[in-house]
Amino acid sequence: QVQLVESGGGLVQAGGSLRLSCATSGRTFGTYALAWFRQAPGKERDFVAVISRSGASTYYAHSVKGRFTISRDDAKNTVYLQMNSLKPEDTAVYYCAADPALSTIHGSYHYWGQGTQVTVSS
Repeated sequence: QVQLVESGGGLVQAGGSLRLSCATSGRTFGTYALAWFRQAPGKERDFVAVISRSGASTYYAHSVKGRFTISRDDAKNTVYLQMNSLKPEDTAVYYCAADPALSTIHGSYHYWGQGTQVTVSS
């Protein structure tokens, strides 16, 4: 069982930055690929970024590539999402997810956090 707790969301002006954190429980952190998804009101949950178990591989949605960076700190059992040059269309609830297999599909992930709200004002 893996528990995920996100933090770092908030209200920011367009062009600003936020860093989301997702702290995980358990001693098996290194055996999970970790991903961020987001869901805007009335929309489906969309893939944002994923990092492999080793941290050597990362993948991003086209809409955030070059602006967002995913990273992991295995010593702290935490995955981060650094978000720069934020746009109003980035407004959503952001969720972290964990699974042994690396995937960009939300249905593939067994473990989810509760989400953190990110609001970008224009």
